[in-house]
Amino acid sequence: MIRLLLGLFEMNKNALAATVPVAATDVAVSWDNLYWFLVYISLFFFVGIILAMIIFAVKYRKDVHKKPKYIHGHTGLEIVWTVIPTFLVLWIFWWGWVVYKDMIHAPADAMEVHVVGKQWLWQFVYKNGTSSIGDLYVPVNKPVKLIMSSEDVIHSMFIPNFRVKQDVVPGMYTSVWFETKIPGIHQIFCTEYCGTSHSGMLGRVIALTPDQWRDWVSGKKIDVDSLPADPTYPGFRSNHLGEGMPASQGTLTTGLSLAEKGKALTQSKGCVACHSVDGSRLVGPSYKGIFGEDVKLEGGKVVKVDENYIRRSIENPQAEIVEGYPPSMPVYKGLVTEEEIIAITEYIKSLK
Repeated sequence: MIRLLLGLFEMNKNALAATVPVAATDVAVSWDNLYWFLVYISLFFFVGIILAMIIFAVKYRKDVHKKPKYIHGHTGLEIVWTVIPTFLVLWIFWWGWVVYKDMIHAPADAMEVHVVGKQWLWQFVYKNGTSSIGDLYVPVNKPVKLIMSSEDVIHSMFIPNFRVKQDVVPGMYTSVWFETKIPGIHQIFCTEYCGTSHSGMLGRVIALTPDQWRDWVSGKKIDVDSLPADPTYPGFRSNHLGEGMPASQGTLTTGLSLAEKGKALTQSKGCVACHSVDGSRLVGPSYKGIFGEDVKLEGGKVVKVDENYIRRSIENPQAEIVEGYPPSMPVYKGLVTEEEIIAITEYIKSLK
């Protein structure tokens, strides 16, 4: 019976594997290994329990008049059915935790791309000042970190082939990273209901070879339709399928990098009147070398200066006052756009 069931499972293994999206990253492979381990262990216990039920039902059926031997305590059996499941559960937890840590901790050399979710499209903003709608252009074999925020409601960035999914929340930044190994088109979905055209909020990761990536960075047009289609979702070749959704705008370049745009914004909005860029003390803390460092706030609380801290300091500066500085900064919430906050953040990050 066991051989028969295992044989049937082996025959359908390829069919089962076809239900899982292609594994285009190392993290995806790791998750798939854990997934198939859970499938196999579940099958093992399923077959064992059902087989035991059948054996007992046949051996001790009513008309045979056989009674099972009465067992009053069995230390060895109790140890087995306690230790083995405990070990399995702990092993699965440890395995999942290791893969999860790999998934959430981006390498230090990851290429950063800002993502803005809005009803109902994805906007991708690159450090060189280029932006694209619907299509995320990345090189293969290069870690990419997405720093994401929303302009309106909660969205959720899901790239099945990479096995990464993260909510995109208004008023804060979340992040996720990947390193794709397969060039071509990979589908993006929004998996948090966000309104009327939620199902049409689609996008594509355009994974480029090194030569194609150099061409795209230099401003050359990439023939996306000639790239390999997503093997899991071959029908999704456009980045927007919902009725009324805008077509891809390709890439839009202003000639300034994000950091350069941020520098111009800090000057035009008067930020440099209170914040120096050379480490000198003015009304507010200096921008120089502050990103990634810990700062002490009034009341003794210590926080790390990251994208979320900078955002909070712009939109609601009175909530977290740096120790030794007066609460003199005005509230800029509603006075700066999402793209402007991104640019200012990148400028501060560039001041090492």
